[in-house]
Amino acid sequence: MRRGVTIPLLSATGLGMIRGERVLFTGVSLTLEAGQSLVLRGSNGAGKTTLLRILAGLTRPEAGEVSRNATHHWFAHREGLKPHETPRTHLGLWAKAWGSGADPEAVLARVGLKRPADVPARYLSAGQRRRTALGRLLLEQRQIWMLDEPYTALDSEGRELVLELIEAHLKTGGGLIAAIHGESGFVPSGEVVL
Repeated sequence: MRRGVTIPLLSATGLGMIRGERVLFTGVSLTLEAGQSLVLRGSNGAGKTTLLRILAGLTRPEAGEVSRNATHHWFAHREGLKPHETPRTHLGLWAKAWGSGADPEAVLARVGLKRPADVPARYLSAGQRRRTALGRLLLEQRQIWMLDEPYTALDSEGRELVLELIEAHLKTGGGLIAAIHGESGFVPSGEVVL
C-alpha cells in the first residue's frame, strides 16, 4: 500500500443477477471502507440476500466482480444450530474450529445467554437462537460483517444488543454490509436500493 492510499475492505463493480426469467438487479457497484456501514434495501424478492451472498462469495453473479480485501463473517436468516446443540456447545465448537482465543463463556454473557446456555436449541426461543448465532461474530475478529436481517426474531433488548455490537465493530475499523427491512437503528455510510 502506498502512503496516503487506502485499500477498501470490499469493492464490487457492475454486479448483475438473473433468477429464472427475471432480472434481479444490474449494474450494482459499491465500496466498503474501514469504519463504514452499507445498508441494502428493497422489497421482498428484490435480491438483497442474493446480493449479500454474492458479496460474501457464496453465490456467483451473472455479471460483474467482487474484490474482498479483508476477512468476513456471514450472518444469515438461519441460525445454523442443530436441534440438540446448546448455545455453549455451539459457540465452543465454532471457537475450536476457528482456533479462536475468545472465551465462549464471555461471549455467552455478552449476548445474554448465560441462563439458557445449556438448553438444547430445539427448546430455545427464536430470539435465543438468534442471539446464539450473533455470538459467532464475537468469537473471531473479522473486518467485514455481512448481516442478513440481523433483527429478525429479536425483542427490543436484542435489537439494542445488535446496535451495540455494530457500533463497537465500526469503531475498531470494521465494516458492515446489512440487508435490513425498516429502520436500521443507525446512520449508515451509504445505501444500495434494489
